[in-house]
Amino acid sequence: MNSNIPDTLATVEFQSDWKNESASHTDIFYADRINFWRDIFPPQLYKALIYRCIGDSAEIEFTPGEVIPVYDDRKLFQIRNSQFEKKIRSDAFINPRPGRFYPKGLLKDIANVFKENIVPFRCTKVADSEIQVDFNHPLAGKAFQLRTLICDVKNKHSDRGGSLTDWIDAITDGPGMQARWKGQPTDFFSDDPFRRSDETPDGHFYEKPRFVNHLDDTAIAHIRNLYGRLIKPKSRVLDLMSSWTSHLPANLELPQLTGLGLNAEELKQNERLTEYVAHDLNENPILPFEDGHYDAVICTVSAEYMTRPFDVFAETARILKPGGVFILSFSNRWFAPKVIRIWQEIHEFERMGLVTEYFLQTGKFEKISTLSIRGYPRPETDKYYSQQFFSDPVFAVWGTKRL
Repeated sequence: MNSNIPDTLATVEFQSDWKNESASHTDIFYADRINFWRDIFPPQLYKALIYRCIGDSAEIEFTPGEVIPVYDDRKLFQIRNSQFEKKIRSDAFINPRPGRFYPKGLLKDIANVFKENIVPFRCTKVADSEIQVDFNHPLAGKAFQLRTLICDVKNKHSDRGGSLTDWIDAITDGPGMQARWKGQPTDFFSDDPFRRSDETPDGHFYEKPRFVNHLDDTAIAHIRNLYGRLIKPKSRVLDLMSSWTSHLPANLELPQLTGLGLNAEELKQNERLTEYVAHDLNENPILPFEDGHYDAVICTVSAEYMTRPFDVFAETARILKPGGVFILSFSNRWFAPKVIRIWQEIHEFERMGLVTEYFLQTGKFEKISTLSIRGYPRPETDKYYSQQFFSDPVFAVWGTKRL
C-alpha cells in the first residue's frame, strides 16, 4: 500500500513554524494511525494529505483565525483575587504570576469552568484585589506554517471503537505557551524558583557515577540530529554539565570537545571528549575558560538543575565567539531531589519559555529559537516500552551570541 485513500490509516509528521516578538518556534508532532474516514481536518489539511504516497510532503499557510480562533478581547477579563484558588493542598499554595499558565479548575464562580477542568489559561496581570486572565488560545492571532510528511500508509480492517481526533487541536495543544504575552517578560522568578528539595552540595549527590541513558534512543537521535544541524564541523565545543555521553553525531568532526561536569569518572568514560573538567556550576558558575574560545556550547538534559542560570548564561556568552551558538535540550524526566522548584510547577511547553527568559534577560544573545518534538513511538527494546508507548518528548532552546 503506497497511496492513502479514505479507507486507510496513515502516519504523518506535522511541523508547525511560527514566530513572536522575541523568538522563532518549531513544533513537530508525529501522528500515527490517522483515520481519514473518521478523523477531523480543516479542508486545506485534508486536501494536502489525502491520496498521497509515502514520502510526499506539503506546506500550508494558515492565516490568523483560519484554524485557531482569532484573538477575542472578551476572553481577556478581570476576576477577583479571591476567585483564584491558591491553596491546592494543605501544604501547597500557588501565587498567580504574570505570564504564567494555570489550569482553569483553579478558578471559582466563572461560567462553564469546573474544578476538574485542566485546560490552561494565562494570568496576565496581578493586583491586590484583581487578576487579569486570558482565556484565548496561546496561538490566537498568530499565523503559522504547517508542513506535512507522509511517513507510512496501512490498510484498515475495521472502524470499530475509538474516538474522533481533531488533528489541528492535537497539533496545537501546548505550542504558544513558550512565548511571552504581548512581549512582556513572564514572571518565573518569584517564590524562590531555584530552591530544591535536596540542598546538600551537588558533589555529594553525584559522587557515584551513573552510567545510564536518561532518554530513550529515539529521543537521543532527535537531539543528535539537532546538534548536527546547528554545530558546524571543525567547531570548538563545550559540553556543559556533561556526563559519560555527549549525544553528538559520530560524523561531526570536532578538533576540541571539552566536557564540564560533576563526576570525573563519568567524564573519563566519555569517548567523544578531548578533555574534561570536574566543576560544580551551582557552587561556582564561573567557567574556567578564556573569552571567546568556543564556537558552540551544548547542555543536554541538565537545564532543570541550574540554580544560578543567569550567571551561567552570562559566562557562556563570555566564552563563546561572536555568533557562537548555545543549545539546551531537555525532556520531562529528572532527578527529583535536585530539580529546581519552578521546573516542576510549570507546563512542559512553559519550560521552553523559562529557558528563553534566561537568554532574553541575559541580554547577550539573539536569534533565539525553540523546538518541540512529540508523539514518536518508543523503541520496543526500551526498558519502559511496556509502560510508555510514546518516546520521551524533546524540547530545545538555542540562541547565538550577539555580534
